[in-house]
Amino acid sequence: MHIQRKPEWLKVKAPLGPNYSFIKNSLRQKKLFTVCEEAHCPNMGECWAGGTATFMLMGGVCTRGCRFCHVTSGKPLALDPYEPEKIAEVVSELNLKYVVLTSVDRDDLEDGGALHFSKTVKAIKNRNPHIIVESLIPDFLGDKTSIRIMAECGGEVIDHNVETVERLSPRVRDPRCSYKQSLRVLKLLKEINPKLYTKSSIMVGIGESEEEVFKTMDDLRKCEVQILTVGQYLRPSHKHLKVESYVHPEQFQRYKEVGESKGFLYVASGPLVRSSYRAGEFFLESLIRNNK
Repeated sequence: MHIQRKPEWLKVKAPLGPNYSFIKNSLRQKKLFTVCEEAHCPNMGECWAGGTATFMLMGGVCTRGCRFCHVTSGKPLALDPYEPEKIAEVVSELNLKYVVLTSVDRDDLEDGGALHFSKTVKAIKNRNPHIIVESLIPDFLGDKTSIRIMAECGGEVIDHNVETVERLSPRVRDPRCSYKQSLRVLKLLKEINPKLYTKSSIMVGIGESEEEVFKTMDDLRKCEVQILTVGQYLRPSHKHLKVESYVHPEQFQRYKEVGESKGFLYVASGPLVRSSYRAGEFFLESLIRNNK
């Protein structure tokens, strides 16, 4: 079997350092999850060494089975009612100024887990109202009540990913997801709470064309999305969707320039860029604190 070699620009250092060890130990003690680990994020060492992490709520088992994602699919366990306070406690211990929360899809719950997600945001804010909270949310099957709960829970940034271009969405994502549904979620968030900063992400290297990426940018801007991340898809295992191409850093720079010309406040575009990306977080933190 031919194995496609990764180019030099995708090689990263192994995670290490005291902050990395502290975060890992804190998570294990409280039986918490991060998307950093579950999704095998290539930036985990850099982020954890710098004292940041993206916390994953509602367990490590997702009710959906997208073909790009390494998170385990299956039947999730019952919600941990103490998880919101556990997360808030770890965030406080780490002395974070900006925290990112995400979750598995929980289609087994009536509200998709929106209330539990909201409680976590509020628990963090109760301990320290100055912490900026970004929530990377599922689509909640498009349920307006669940989306409203998240839009009004007190976080400053909400992220929902379209993941790929419209043509490839049925092949890349679980059948319960859809490109148009994701756009509706992003549009609805801004309609409910115009003060929110909204954000989305595109993976490339799956067979999309440049024109399709530009069209996706246009669709996101029509929904008033302000922040965009563009990153290389990396295959988690041989069971997942294969990589069609390793996109050159020069092409990522072109995506950044074109995205900014289309009106995004900030575009993070690069081979190792992910939904939660430190450069984007620094930009948003500065913008939000200045506006306050």
